[in-house]
Amino acid sequence: MTRVFSGIKPTGHLTLGNYLGAMRQWATVDQHRADALFCVVDLHALTVDHDPARVRRLSRQSATLLLASGLDPDLCTLFVQSHVDEHARLSYVLECVATDGEMRRMIQYKEKAARERERGGSVRLSLLTYPVLMAADILAYGTAEVPVGDDQAQHVELARDLAVRFNHRYGQTFVVPKATLPPVAARVMNLQEPTAKMGKSDDSGPGIVYLLDEPDVVRKKIMRAVTDSGQDVVYDRESRPGVANLLEILAACSGADPEKLSGGYASYGALKKDTAEAVVELLRPVQERHRELCADSAYVEGVLRDGAEKARGMARPMVDAAYRAIGLLPPVSAPVSA
Repeated sequence: MTRVFSGIKPTGHLTLGNYLGAMRQWATVDQHRADALFCVVDLHALTVDHDPARVRRLSRQSATLLLASGLDPDLCTLFVQSHVDEHARLSYVLECVATDGEMRRMIQYKEKAARERERGGSVRLSLLTYPVLMAADILAYGTAEVPVGDDQAQHVELARDLAVRFNHRYGQTFVVPKATLPPVAARVMNLQEPTAKMGKSDDSGPGIVYLLDEPDVVRKKIMRAVTDSGQDVVYDRESRPGVANLLEILAACSGADPEKLSGGYASYGALKKDTAEAVVELLRPVQERHRELCADSAYVEGVLRDGAEKARGMARPMVDAAYRAIGLLPPVSAPVSA
């Protein structure tokens, strides 16, 4: 069976973009067709200035929302990254294979480092090297497919490059993974800035629909979404990004084609109203299940504990093999007493 791995970073409250671009696909497709692992990648949240208590809180919330979105621990493995030491063990070995130039060419590093410098802050070394940790997340499990949004495809390419290079230098060790992209709404855009991704770490709350937003808040944000000049509803991502974003969201909620949907609207207001109601209905069962899970914290903790144990069992043989291949001396076992 194909092995799939994907993760979500607890740097902010999860959004409609996270759900439509990844989480729904994980729950409805990936966990049913593959040996699937899904991870709250909390180590990645430490690459920028952060509040430790908030990282812990968002890690738990992210795991709970993944379960609420439909992930089933009987069908997949759900765990927290820092609970499985093999991620950090393999990351250093892969740093010894990666190059400085590869890291500095990563688009997200350039963007995030520029923002940190604009704020007058210093750039942490981990921000430069975390794509290698992401590669370790993937390669530790013999992952064949990585379902991601298009903004993360470059990181999967790095994982592929490192796997190929390691295998060439030290012997066949890693599976070379590939990225898989959902067909619609792979990248939901900010409602107030439709040329920018709806990111959970952004400060522009009015442009972001969070998964736990109340229905009236969802409606208000979508009804106030930025559209475009002109009056006709046309699906054109280049010249009409605001309208195209609404059509893509509505299409993702309804399973329709965004271009065909555009022909059914004579005004932006009607499109916004239908999009808002579609999103409210989409999120309703997720929010209801989230409330149930929050009342049963022992269940969530048990899922994460069992998931981490299962993940360790899968990752350890691969990481041990990589250690041997690159030249590290295996640990000596203590003699068994009679």
